[in-house]
Amino acid sequence: MALVHEFEKSGNWLFKRRSWLPVFIIVGGVAMMYLGNRQAILFDRRDELIFLGISIFGQIIRALTVGFTPRNTSGRNTVNGQVADELNVTGIYSLLRHPLYLGNFFMWLGPVLFLRSIEAAVLFVLIYWLYYERIMFAEEQFLRRKFGDIYDKWSEKVSSLIPYSFNYVRPSLSFSIRNILKREYNSFVNIFVIFTILDLFRNYFLSKRIYLTGMWIWLFISAGVIWIALRTIEKKTHWLDVEGR
Repeated sequence: MALVHEFEKSGNWLFKRRSWLPVFIIVGGVAMMYLGNRQAILFDRRDELIFLGISIFGQIIRALTVGFTPRNTSGRNTVNGQVADELNVTGIYSLLRHPLYLGNFFMWLGPVLFLRSIEAAVLFVLIYWLYYERIMFAEEQFLRRKFGDIYDKWSEKVSSLIPYSFNYVRPSLSFSIRNILKREYNSFVNIFVIFTILDLFRNYFLSKRIYLTGMWIWLFISAGVIWIALRTIEKKTHWLDVEGR
């Protein structure tokens, strides 16, 4: 099989299983805490709020992306295949081609930094790049086949993940908070779930007792309340529905 076809096939395979990445981060993080220097992971409020802030920064990138995008684009792909009714080239997509994956990177970087291990951070960056490089390749092959020269001309001017050109094009759609709330409440609460699980295992490895640090208890409860409220609104009402989104 030619490499171009192998890369696309493996990218589609990884895409369908991309939701498992947080699980690997948790399992790998727990193993590293167990095997590594446990004194390095002692609770530090300032550091852990910084790590959480990095993850929230990633969520903000996702929100700035989702808030301007129309229906059946930008992250609406399913396990059954790629979806793109039109090509996003404005807003954050005028700066980089895969803003959602950049947001994901920072979202998962926060929990990795929780481990206080340079080796873990370097390993995460390498794995993340190899993992998503295949996914991005498969997505771009799909878009090239569907949009042809339009996609090629746009991709020549816009980088994949790190912006090098700042020719910002204003989005044609208005910013929709409701679209963000509908599409992003799961990824938002996942941040706090991962940190809370890491805190639980950290405390057990250090003290042989099962408990959560007070700060993470309150953050987890707050995020959980927000998640329950938004999920109830989505399932029971149409308030979060936005025409064309």
